[in-house]
Amino acid sequence: MRVNGSKTRSKTQRLALVAALVAALGVTGCASGLGGDAYERGEARRTMVVQYGTVEAVRAVKLEGTKTPVGPLAGAAVGGIAGSGVGGGRGQAIATVIGAVAGGLAGAAVEEGATRQPGVEVTVRLENGQVLAVVQEDGGENFRIGERVRLVRDAGTTRVTR
Repeated sequence: MRVNGSKTRSKTQRLALVAALVAALGVTGCASGLGGDAYERGEARRTMVVQYGTVEAVRAVKLEGTKTPVGPLAGAAVGGIAGSGVGGGRGQAIATVIGAVAGGLAGAAVEEGATRQPGVEVTVRLENGQVLAVVQEDGGENFRIGERVRLVRDAGTTRVTR
């Protein structure tokens, strides 16, 4: 009887691991583009203000990854199942809880790391003298100091483009 229980537990652990991997891959596919050439669907057909200016500084930055419930939940499920295979009785219950907590923390870290993106902060002096810094995903534009660029503004969104 114990042999069947460990086979079932092993099968359940593999199934949970596969589910967690599928969820992690799904999270990485949800990351949206934040570069100067990426628009959300809702931004189509909106009027946007265009201003021109000169690049004063450019520096590389990191855009943190997404933090949804998917990573922690998948990690907690895998960790809890893995922990349930340790010991018996109260020890097994404690290992299950510890596994779930550790798995949840690890799942959150994996999700955030997998969706992290390189970014760029572009400081632009507008024609009216105002200086703005815009952070966006590094889309390979390679802005240069002294280059003339356009800032495209919409309700709360600003992007730098050529």
